[in-house]
Amino acid sequence: MKRILVTGASGFIGSFIVSEGLEKGFEMWAGMRGTSSKGYLTDERIKFAQLNLGNKQELKNQLASYREQMNGKWDYVVHAAGATKCLNIEDFYRTNTQGTINLIEALQETDMVPERFVFVSSLSVFGAIRETPVKAKCQGYGQGEEIREEESIYSPIMLGDTPKPNTAYGMSKLRAEEYLQQIDPALFPYVILRPTGVYGPREKDYFVMAKSIAGHTDFAVGYQPQEITFIYVLDVVQAIFKSMDAPAALGKAYFLSDGKIYNSRRFSDLLQQELGNPWVLRIKAPKWLLKGICKVGGTIGRMTGKLIVLNEDKYNILSQRNWRCELEPARRDFGFDPEWTLERGVKASIKWYREAGWL
Repeated sequence: MKRILVTGASGFIGSFIVSEGLEKGFEMWAGMRGTSSKGYLTDERIKFAQLNLGNKQELKNQLASYREQMNGKWDYVVHAAGATKCLNIEDFYRTNTQGTINLIEALQETDMVPERFVFVSSLSVFGAIRETPVKAKCQGYGQGEEIREEESIYSPIMLGDTPKPNTAYGMSKLRAEEYLQQIDPALFPYVILRPTGVYGPREKDYFVMAKSIAGHTDFAVGYQPQEITFIYVLDVVQAIFKSMDAPAALGKAYFLSDGKIYNSRRFSDLLQQELGNPWVLRIKAPKWLLKGICKVGGTIGRMTGKLIVLNEDKYNILSQRNWRCELEPARRDFGFDPEWTLERGVKASIKWYREAGWL
């Protein structure tokens, strides 16, 4: 039985990776901090590895201990740990960049290099590029279900584009990618996955939108057309497992989405539908107003030590107009085939939020 270590196993994506690995018959190791919750990791088959990614020497000692315990090493390591929200910019780099570097070096220095190291990065490493429309809106654009590819007014973000992250989160992930990419994949086999907006049960950011709509308010920003992409958490998990053994994926990076393009209203419309169609006041704020609100929110957060939802990073995310990305390389190299439509995924998410008592 092959072994898989998942860092960030107590989190949203990590916990689903662990569950899927158990279903596939792997020996699953949940890598996490000693203070992390095991609320989503209750299966008695799960083995736990306490890891301190913030201290390389301590991490090396921990890895050596687990190597002795297993009389071997993990066959695969999925690095899903990371911080998406921090009070200070330095915290992003300490967790997402240095934490990743520490893990890679500790695996190398303890002779625990896996058959494949899967790094869960983000589309955010590219930032707001290709934001200038390449054609005018056609008749019917932005209405209804989704935007057909031939209707899209933006060019997709391509793997060959130069990343220009506009958030501290995106920059910290990019620096981790750059460190990994300077290693010979023949000596440290890796693959990088860059999902777009990931949603599903247990996810908290899109839940805020659902809660807002349930409370009769929907907030949007900017008047320039926005094209958004999504991916359901189980499709991210599918891509992780398919990329583990794919020879063609060695040493490469890939975007992940459900393959569709949506207007800025589609997700909120589906949430409203699944919530029983409550009346909703739709507020569209100009970007300059949101920028001011987010700047104040970030300042308050740093002063009080409490994370504020609307901060400088959030402004850049909300104001970005183009989230299209090419999917063909993932389809070609490891057979990635998204199974979850946005409609099905939103339905499953709202069902879970209700059953969990979140709504």
